Amino acid sequence: MPAEHFFADCPEEVGLDSAKVEALMGRAEREVKEGLLPSAQVAIARHGMIGAMRTFGHAVQGGVDKPATNETFYPIFSCTKAIVSTALWILIGEGKLDVRTRVAAIVPEFETNGKHEVTVEQVLLHISGFPNAIYPQDEWLDRKKRLERFASWRLEWPPGSKYEYHPTSGFWVLGEIIERLSGRDVRDFVRERIAEPLGLPDLRLGLPREFHSRMADMVYVGEQPTPEELKKLGFPEIPEGEVTEEAITGFNRPAVRESGVPGGGGFMTAGDLALFYQGLVNGGFGANGTRIWKADVLRDALRVRSGDYRDPYFGIRCNRALGLWVAGDDGHANMRGFGRTNSPLAFGHGGAGGQIAWADPATGISFAYCTNGFDRDPIRQGRRGTGLSSRAAACGL
Repeated sequence: MPAEHFFADCPEEVGLDSAKVEALMGRAEREVKEGLLPSAQVAIARHGMIGAMRTFGHAVQGGVDKPATNETFYPIFSCTKAIVSTALWILIGEGKLDVRTRVAAIVPEFETNGKHEVTVEQVLLHISGFPNAIYPQDEWLDRKKRLERFASWRLEWPPGSKYEYHPTSGFWVLGEIIERLSGRDVRDFVRERIAEPLGLPDLRLGLPREFHSRMADMVYVGEQPTPEELKKLGFPEIPEGEVTEEAITGFNRPAVRESGVPGGGGFMTAGDLALFYQGLVNGGFGANGTRIWKADVLRDALRVRSGDYRDPYFGIRCNRALGLWVAGDDGHANMRGFGRTNSPLAFGHGGAGGQIAWADPATGISFAYCTNGFDRDPIRQGRRGTGLSSRAAACGL
């Protein structure tokens, strides 16, 4: 849990409406009370402080089923992509990285099988052409095998020709780039250059074993709708891809937690995640006033670069900045992980199982929601996220 000095005495201290915050908390608790989700944790922040944070339900932590608290860690899955992307922004600000650079110029092992023209920017935008490249969880702690996988991967389509979300493959490459340009393990880089300057030592990429007793084990809940039910509601059938029950519950295994998979291996509290976004929305400064991200780099990184690309399943504009989504003004912000009351400039990245994380420059509000209950019903999960984010975005006085 973040240190006490990050907590406001009441929501009004940071310009949040207490009644609206209570409505937000009630929505977050609802499915825990109803017995669908085992636990959930929620935090809303503004002006560099948490206005409110609560945790509901029980979770298996360290092999023991016990009440979840504000100290409980959750896997944030692809919300991690925002944190790793901002690590690259630091290197851009230091002049060590130009996103137009070819990946193979930094990681020669990646050059094989026609991948020599793939750029760092294309990987960040998910237009690089290897979305389904295989790298099993059992190999995640073996860097030698990782580099062998890079060499074996093949393009599924020409780089830059279309958008398709890369669940883990692209960010393994980006993590390797961070390591080669910084000389630091990507897990250490995130801790030393982002978590510690923000005053958030519990913000972790990869979870050391001594913290596993605070970690909420993932469980699957609910029933998956049939293709007919999805079609009746106007939703396409989404391929399972990498996000299988075996893969998600694999994050209950110590080795997977420790690996720090750059596309999904973040572990922290919702409070830590909301405060990470405060660092971005408040100009790139850390807790002690030191600058982590340069202002001009932040502005450029949060610029939509893939507006002309379309999501292959929903047909909407991608609205991707350098590693994050931007809400946009086309009425589809809810399908990008935001609420219906967010401004078009809101930015963030959600995660598998319904994890939510964003900041809105129009209000200065940041919001994070974590649960260890992976709902098999994507429609209910999506409506939950829209409802929570819509309430959170409207909490300002």
